[in-house]
Amino acid sequence: MGGRSGEREISLRSGDAVLAALISRGVDAHGIDVDENVFSRLQDEKFERAFIALHGHGGEDGCIQGGLEMIRVPYTGSGVMASSICMDKIMTKKVWLAMGVTTPRFSEIKDSTRFSDVADYLGLPFILKPSCEGSSLGIAKIINEAEFNTACLKAHAFSGVLMAEEWVQGNEYTVSVLDDEALPVIQLQTPHDFYDYAAKYKSNDTQYLLPCGLEEMAEIQLQVQALQAFRATAASSWGRVDVMLDDQGKSWFLEVNTVPGMTDHSLVPMAAKHIGIDFEQLVYRILAASRPLL
Repeated sequence: MGGRSGEREISLRSGDAVLAALISRGVDAHGIDVDENVFSRLQDEKFERAFIALHGHGGEDGCIQGGLEMIRVPYTGSGVMASSICMDKIMTKKVWLAMGVTTPRFSEIKDSTRFSDVADYLGLPFILKPSCEGSSLGIAKIINEAEFNTACLKAHAFSGVLMAEEWVQGNEYTVSVLDDEALPVIQLQTPHDFYDYAAKYKSNDTQYLLPCGLEEMAEIQLQVQALQAFRATAASSWGRVDVMLDDQGKSWFLEVNTVPGMTDHSLVPMAAKHIGIDFEQLVYRILAASRPLL
């Protein structure tokens, strides 16, 4: 947990919650705030497996996964390739488009990119986001050129190429995955323009609808589509898929989270609890499914 990414604070909260749950289940578990000595420590202290609660760069992009494979320590969640793909929203979209998964149109933003070209292609408003950050860091809704210029300057503080994405008018949902099966769908409602960092971790006004409000068959269909989107990226074991349903009920997939938050505001624990899986059980099941090494 921890690490050096922009999501360090959330990772520490997730890691503390996971650690407490594992200890409560009788697991000889220890929390490690990741630094450059993490792999030597894991080897020296002869840890048997690793629960990854490390968000953002170093934790979700395949780096920690690759290192754990090199030192032969089984770990939770997706492998190196899937982690790398899903951390990069642009790469995720390219994979999805090749696999027939519906996702909003997008443009890569370069120094030479003109606002008028993006607006002509995507329409207004559109979303600007760093392609390789989580927790909605650096994301902004753009309605004019001044906002575009300001948002670009701010977003450059985060990781990855900047990406502009078509605005989808509709409701936002999330589908958690556990043991490669979809959990109940959650609808997200916020007074903010979209489900941003404040809505995720600070606001008490965000509403999580569970049941999600969809008809039974519509929810099942969304779960099936979410699993297809999840598996298209080679993601496995557990995670979360974020999706919009537009005003016509068509699904538009946004991203896959391979190491979702495990805090008091987090969505995977919420979905699991709805079907009778408490937090300790959830954490233990994720650990028990630690990725085997060949």
